[in-house]
Amino acid sequence: MKKIFIDGRAGTTGLRIYERLAERPDIELLTLSDEDRKNTEKRREMLNSCDIAFLCLPDDAARESVSLISNPDVAVLDTSTAHRTEPGWTYGFPELDPAIAANVKAAKRIAVPGCHASGFIALVRPLVAAGLISPDLRLTCHSITGYSGGGKKMIAEYDDPNRSVLFDAPRQYGITQQHKHLKEMVKISGISTAPVFCPIVSDFYSGMEVTVPLFKEDLLNGATVADVREVFRKLYTGPIVTYAENASEGGLMAANAFSGKDTMQVTVEGNEDRILLIARYDNLGKGASGAAVECMNMVMGADPAEGLAI
Repeated sequence: MKKIFIDGRAGTTGLRIYERLAERPDIELLTLSDEDRKNTEKRREMLNSCDIAFLCLPDDAARESVSLISNPDVAVLDTSTAHRTEPGWTYGFPELDPAIAANVKAAKRIAVPGCHASGFIALVRPLVAAGLISPDLRLTCHSITGYSGGGKKMIAEYDDPNRSVLFDAPRQYGITQQHKHLKEMVKISGISTAPVFCPIVSDFYSGMEVTVPLFKEDLLNGATVADVREVFRKLYTGPIVTYAENASEGGLMAANAFSGKDTMQVTVEGNEDRILLIARYDNLGKGASGAAVECMNMVMGADPAEGLAI
């Protein structure tokens, strides 16, 4: 039985991880009281007593937690932005590549991907790796998410019965093109230039739809949309990340279609000239807590899908 500690259990991501693990017979959850959870020495004790530590904290707090760990046997899964592009940390998206999957199984330091970044990287990295698009191609990415991605503060704002009418419509953000996920989107996908990134939050609790458009001319060496589909078909065979044909709901695609699930669906729409690469998943599932638990399962040597909503 593995001992698990969630540093930051009170946050949205931490709570979802706790819910997934609470009933598992192969896990002992170590917890701190409300009085002790901000006590540095109590946290240090827990962080060094567990087998696996989840960090569900702001970036600086996550860095502090790592600095408190002296036990070399503790595996750390950080859900913050702090370590996703840092040397010595494994990026926790095992479906991208067998080498990444092997690293996740053996790693002691795993950075859980960002929610928006997960979809973008799932769509772009395989095409760069297969030589279908150039790493120098300048891309655009649209991503719509449920409001739970903004954490407790945003959830409270959307749930407020006296909220502004502005919350009724989709709202684009990150408009300065400085979104915190851009660094990992560039590094992990293997591109050389950050995409024009247009994230949008909308009035539904959870779910996410990421779209990367391409022109036929963007494909290298005469490649076609059929070649693009074949890359995804061979790579994403499930059960967590799956390629699907004709995935729309009558020509529409709902961003909340995978709300409550820990899976991701990748599909290709558009036509031969204008191609839409689309990933749909739950921003709290494969975009956060579900991805973290999947990585934990692999570190433990368990089925990656154990305890996940498939």
